[in-house]
Amino acid sequence: MSDPFFSTDLLGEFDRLQRQMASLFPGFPASLRAMRSETFPPLNIGSTDDSVEIVAFAPGLDPSAIDVSIDKGLLTISGERKPPESRSGDDTRVYASERFMGAFRRVVELPQHADPDKVNARYVNGCLTISVGRSEASKPRAITVQ
Repeated sequence: MSDPFFSTDLLGEFDRLQRQMASLFPGFPASLRAMRSETFPPLNIGSTDDSVEIVAFAPGLDPSAIDVSIDKGLLTISGERKPPESRSGDDTRVYASERFMGAFRRVVELPQHADPDKVNARYVNGCLTISVGRSEASKPRAITVQ
């Protein structure tokens, strides 16, 4: 006995579902391969009581080739990832290349309570961690009731 709601072509059903999802979310990449190159490096952004924390995942970069700046409340991370040097006599044909190569630039709007004078950036194991301190007036504090 067959189920009237599902066909026996499971792959066809998955294809139909993917088309429906794509129509619901236009412009959303269908896979990692479909992501635009402008999304390099991917970022995690969070905060603590004392700072705003930004982590950029950028393996394989020379830390001296990464520029970090703050201007008018905007944090900018820029640089360039160069392709690896080809070996002499290397006749490898590339069929797919998923690693981003070229110039990149990411801009993050900082909250008003961020203090651009309290910035620390470090690059360890392919992760650029930027910590932007909060201004003293915006930090949580206890008030004594008299």
